[in-house]
Amino acid sequence: MNMDHIYDMIVIGGGPGGYTAALYATRAGLDTLVLEKLSAGGQMAQTTQIDNYPGFEEGIDGFELGEKMQAGAERFGAKTELAEVHAVHVMENPKRVETSEGMFFAKTIVIATGADHRSLGVERETQLTGRGVAYCAACDGMGFKGKTVAIVGGGNSAAADALLLSRICQKVILIHRRDSLRATKIYHAPLMQAGNIEFRWNSTVEQLLGDDRLSGVRLWDTVTGETTDLTVDGLFVSIGRAPKTVLFAGQIALDNSGYIIADESTCTGVPGVFAVGDVRTKAVRQVITAAADGAVAAYYAEQYLAENG
Repeated sequence: MNMDHIYDMIVIGGGPGGYTAALYATRAGLDTLVLEKLSAGGQMAQTTQIDNYPGFEEGIDGFELGEKMQAGAERFGAKTELAEVHAVHVMENPKRVETSEGMFFAKTIVIATGADHRSLGVERETQLTGRGVAYCAACDGMGFKGKTVAIVGGGNSAAADALLLSRICQKVILIHRRDSLRATKIYHAPLMQAGNIEFRWNSTVEQLLGDDRLSGVRLWDTVTGETTDLTVDGLFVSIGRAPKTVLFAGQIALDNSGYIIADESTCTGVPGVFAVGDVRTKAVRQVITAAADGAVAAYYAEQYLAENG
């Protein structure tokens, strides 16, 4: 193992949280490396139009915003290595990261691996993502203003998304595989009282309709076995997320859903290790909150290095 170069900080993940951490760290004089498997932006790069990130009055493409964040960090000296991380040893000193491009060492680690939206697993879902199929009501809801949309799910996230979309869209159809919601009762009354929310109980999405763009969905009734075609302009999938924390299981404390336990300080239970963005326990998962986490992590990393050398 070549330990000739030990970074002050390694950031695992090149999304908004990761590159903001790198930006703030390099501006503070920290030798910083970002490890990213694919391209800058993370999950944000899959969104064609981001309208709720300040400073872009006409909105901005998620991939373009990711590239701008990378360029901003690299302007101050952050380095990027396109590599897949195979293992992370956070308890060692220095901390060790095994990747497809070799071994890297650092005094601090910022985990910005994010979380994937759970997909329906139906045919052509990937093809129609961004073309009628969406996973974030807060991000993409305005693109369906005045239109008819469906939302799949029955938990708190689906209920909250349905209420948000009901204020934007002409009609919202909530599709759930059971005959009642799993969402907490606080959501039930507002959902029932909303005049433009319709429920399709005991139903699952069997097929996505449309050629280049979604035009509807085919529902399967779990009780009768019948199928029904539903015409919609958009489909929001809200059936949970899967945090990318497999690499850290057994090393860092995770909650019951697999998210890294870290508060607004972004500090984990392991000194010198910080979790930012969608991968950590938090109430709101948006581009701007991930970026905020990155700035906070850099602050606490700088403090940690000052105290520990």
